[in-house]
This record gives sequence, C-alpha cells and structure tokens, in this order.
Amino acid sequence: MGFKVTLSDWLIVAATALSPLIAIQVSVYLARRKEAHERKLFIFKTLMATRAQSLSPLHVEALNRIDLEFSSSVKWEKAVLNLWAQLLDHLSDSTLEHKAWSDRRLGLLVDLLEAMGTGLGYAFNKTQIKNGIYSPVAHSRLEQEQEQVRKLVLELLGGSRNLGMEVRSWPPAPNSGDTVGTT
Repeated sequence: MGFKVTLSDWLIVAATALSPLIAIQVSVYLARRKEAHERKLFIFKTLMATRAQSLSPLHVEALNRIDLEFSSSVKWEKAVLNLWAQLLDHLSDSTLEHKAWSDRRLGLLVDLLEAMGTGLGYAFNKTQIKNGIYSPVAHSRLEQEQEQVRKLVLELLGGSRNLGMEVRSWPPAPNSGDTVGTT
C-alpha cells in the first residue's frame, strides 16, 4: 500500500507553510494604512484647531504636509490636493487688497477643510468650519500689538524712525573750583 500525494495535499502543505507569512504581510499592510490615516487625521485636526491663526507655525506646517500625506491616486485625496493647490496659489497672490485676499483665503481654507473632513469621516459643514471656533479677542489684540512693536523696532533699527526724547532737566553745572576727572 503506497502513499499517494495529491494536488490538494500539496496545496494544504503550501497554505500551512505560507499562512504565517501572509498574516504578517497583511498585518504590516494594515499597520501602514493605519499610520497613513493617522498622519492625515493629524493634519486635519491641526488645521481645524489653528484655522483662526493662519500665521501659527503649526498651521503652516500642517498645510505643508498635505503634499506629503495625501495621494492623487485616491479620489477624495486628489480633491484635497487640488483644493490645497488653489489655496497655495492664492497665498502667494499679492494683487488683491487685504480684505478681499483674506476673505478668499478663508473661503479656500474652509473648502479644503470640508473636503479633508469628509474624506476622513467627519461631517462638518462649511458654516461649522468657518464660524465654529473659539478665538479670544485678546489673542488677536496681542498679535496686533506684537506686530506694531515689531514694525516700530524695525523702523528704529532701519533709521526711518527716530526715538523721541524729552529733556526735563539738565544736570547741575559743576562749581567753578571743581575739577572734573581729576583725583
């Protein structure tokens, strides 16, 4: 009585031998996918948290990471990349007056955040994104004051502004018998 190995026997052996390797590959794939999702989520959350502070280093860094983390091969991510390209193009446009430029920047940012949020599973609408943020008046006042101080210091250092001085009294004149600088 001989032992005959069939094709199904070979397939069972192959499946038994390869299943741990396949499981590891699937685990690695899922871990990478989760990490990529977490990086996108971090960008979105950072932009949402700093949307009222467009000069914040965190805000700028998150914007600059969009090209790194979003892919044009995924439909919703491609839309995010297109909206980011529009915003980036606008950020370098100096032809508009400040109010129109600022309003357009905000509109483009809201569009970007809405697309990003939708793709990541959030259901924020444009009104929530635009208006649903707490930003203390003191923060904007502090930023304005810091900007004023910075400009004044630069003007002083550049020589285009003088430091105002008022002399209220002169030191008393030395007595005629006093000699200055001798011991």
